[in-house]
Amino acid sequence: MNKQQLASKIWASANKMRSKIEANEYKDYILGFIFYKFLSDSEESFLKGKDWSEDDFPELKEEDEEVVKFCQRGLGYFISYEHLFSTWINKGADFQVANVRDAISAFNRLINDTHKKVFEKIFDTLQTGLSKLGNSAGSQTKAINDLLILIKDIPTHGNQDYDILGFIYEYLISNFAANAGKKAGEFYTPHEVALLMSEIVAHHSENKEKIEIYDPTSGSGSLLINIGQAVAKHINNKDNIKYYAQELKENTYNLTRMNLVMRGIKPFNIVVRNGDTLEDDWPYFDENDKERTYLPLYVDAVVSNPPYSQTWDSENKESDPRYSRFGLAPRGKADYAFLLHDLYHVKPDGIMTIVLPHGVLFRGGEEEKIRRNLIEENKIDTIIGLPSNIFFGTGIPTTILVLKQNRENTDVLFIDASKGFIKEGKNNKLRACDIKKIVDAIFERNDEIPKFARKVSREEIRATNYNLNIPRYIDSSSSDESWDIYATMFGGIPNIEIDGFANYWNVFTSLRSKLFKSDDTPYSTIVVDDVKSSILNNDDVKSFTEKYNDSFSDFEEFLKSELLDNMKTLSIQKEEHIISKDIFSRISQTSLVDKYYAYQLLDNEWVKIAIDLEIFQTEGFGAFRQVDPNMVTKKIKSIETEVQDGWVGHIIPFELVQKNLLTEDYESLKIKEEKLSVIPSNFEELLEQLTEDEKETEVLNDANNAFVVKEVTRKIKELRKEEQTADIKEFLLKLVKVEKLITEEKKLKSEIKKETLALINKTRETIESLSEDDIMMLLELKWIKPLYLSLAKIPDNIINNLTAKIKALTEKYAVSLVSLDGQIKESEESLSSLIDELEGNDYDMAGLREFQTLLKGE
Repeated sequence: MNKQQLASKIWASANKMRSKIEANEYKDYILGFIFYKFLSDSEESFLKGKDWSEDDFPELKEEDEEVVKFCQRGLGYFISYEHLFSTWINKGADFQVANVRDAISAFNRLINDTHKKVFEKIFDTLQTGLSKLGNSAGSQTKAINDLLILIKDIPTHGNQDYDILGFIYEYLISNFAANAGKKAGEFYTPHEVALLMSEIVAHHSENKEKIEIYDPTSGSGSLLINIGQAVAKHINNKDNIKYYAQELKENTYNLTRMNLVMRGIKPFNIVVRNGDTLEDDWPYFDENDKERTYLPLYVDAVVSNPPYSQTWDSENKESDPRYSRFGLAPRGKADYAFLLHDLYHVKPDGIMTIVLPHGVLFRGGEEEKIRRNLIEENKIDTIIGLPSNIFFGTGIPTTILVLKQNRENTDVLFIDASKGFIKEGKNNKLRACDIKKIVDAIFERNDEIPKFARKVSREEIRATNYNLNIPRYIDSSSSDESWDIYATMFGGIPNIEIDGFANYWNVFTSLRSKLFKSDDTPYSTIVVDDVKSSILNNDDVKSFTEKYNDSFSDFEEFLKSELLDNMKTLSIQKEEHIISKDIFSRISQTSLVDKYYAYQLLDNEWVKIAIDLEIFQTEGFGAFRQVDPNMVTKKIKSIETEVQDGWVGHIIPFELVQKNLLTEDYESLKIKEEKLSVIPSNFEELLEQLTEDEKETEVLNDANNAFVVKEVTRKIKELRKEEQTADIKEFLLKLVKVEKLITEEKKLKSEIKKETLALINKTRETIESLSEDDIMMLLELKWIKPLYLSLAKIPDNIINNLTAKIKALTEKYAVSLVSLDGQIKESEESLSSLIDELEGNDYDMAGLREFQTLLKGE
């Protein structure tokens, strides 16, 4: 399984195992055990790197001071043999919940002094929560044992680019957040929002050799880690990134520390604190200063997603250097208190991004004064309006504010990104193209992108009394559909509505006159019967398509060079950007193509390509020739059990091999599967041919919707013995056809089962013996062809969109009210004349005459 499949499997099992325990609580238990496994496995790896063997591990005892000190110096902690995760697993039925309590107690006791801030009390949340896993020691032991078995196969080692453990940890946190309701906001920022903030910070900081980043409301630490990963793309040495984090709640503070440590961040680069950000600012001291003089913490980037509009104690804070310059946030809403705290800790050339509710942009009172001061002091750089329902547990619209200490420009960039998202369950989610479009708008900083972004001068903001509500500056609303009264009454298509397709007419200069005929009036008529055919056959449209195709003529070769020739050495984190730049360059001279749509097509494929590259770069070329057991969950005696169901390619899919290297066998099997698939409809046809009397016989099941095989055979024998009347012959003929179908179905199922098994085995052997040329051919089909083909469809999509728009416009005015009125009158007259021909009694005829009067409008 790749990391996504493994994470999905663990989440599905964990979600079932938690039973009635709240998701917000259960996450602390499973994530705590995963972290303990990480520390335990890390110690084993550390010792193996120092020439220890597994046979030596039983010598890991707390009484051996030399071994304890050796591990503490290298790792910052010591875990004895009896407390190793692997020892717990090996205990089997002898494992007890007491083993966990003893291990945590010993761990706390054996932390190196230099690592106290990172590891001290890190398992307190787990330890205090063990009692919630069951009502007795036995039930607690079973619950923990199930958890240990679930996570035991998570690999805790791998290079930084294939961080399986970190991915699974993040995946579990996000899924627990999705199930935690309003409490999700306490510990999780959606991954896509974190990515957006990360790209903004990374772009600003790309020329720095060292960088310090700080999250004062760190939650699980996911936002901070995303920032670090984005910044790492531009820094050669990842050890040059220092992480500062502060979190009020102890359980989420522990998550922050675990998350940072498991991402391979060195302890000397982790500075974390469990404290109240607003009440007690960062107490940072120079460790070499015996007098412990207070030093303000200034960093290159501050990022935060604080709790929204919470109450805070603003009393006696007027002289606090964080707030004295700009003002105090109102007691009932601490949003600006968090913002000003963040800004205070930003270096002169630094940047900060913060997520807040939309209300901070326009609320009055003290908040208006703070906005005024921030604008006049030129601190606010960008304001981004996010879609609603993007955060777990709240549907309120939110905004990202980007601030800098020193800015050359005095305008503010407003971005309305509220319309760019995809629906996923109950929540909205930013797509890769949405993030890319926002980031590009920030750093290209054009004057205006209609309905999306606009630079606004300080003077204009002053004129609105410092109201920063985004709709004041950007109208992103959709235009209401208008109806032309003349065209509605008399027909014709308004030229002004045809003008609405100007972006198409500017490219297809001759097309409008081919489709529409205009006279001296402001109206035109459609002059072609087949709109799509006329568009496709237009010379300008053909030229557009040819030009686009020409621009991608060598794109496959470019991708081969990038992905196949360089797959050992390419940077997975940077490669998508390299390919996107090439795509943007190719489409830059082709109008009508939305580059962000093209970017999304790239990202759709890149997600899958990146996983394969990560596996290859970690495991080597042999990964392409590897097959794995296909494990599925089946109910055996009412118990869900994991069993093997065939094989799957580790990287190369079985079906890809079958289609291209085992074509004859594959197509033969597919033909039989196709024959089998139509048999149910043949049975339905025969069933419908049965008379009601025939259906009353026992050849059908109780529901009368399927044949009973044994009864069909028995009935045929019975009918053959009876006198062959016409009815008997007809019924017998039907049943013989049914019997033949049953025989054919049984034969096909047997052959398909046999051939499927043979093809699976043959495919497995083929993958395990693939030549290098075959591997490259298959990777080209898996990685390159889908991306190329999806991009190649863009001209067709553009033409289809134009066709649909023109057809809709034509149909809108296809029938005028005048012509419709004429049709109604003609129908009324026709119906009236028909009534004249009718006969009836006096009462019938009186009623019909009155109806005729109504039809004639008399």
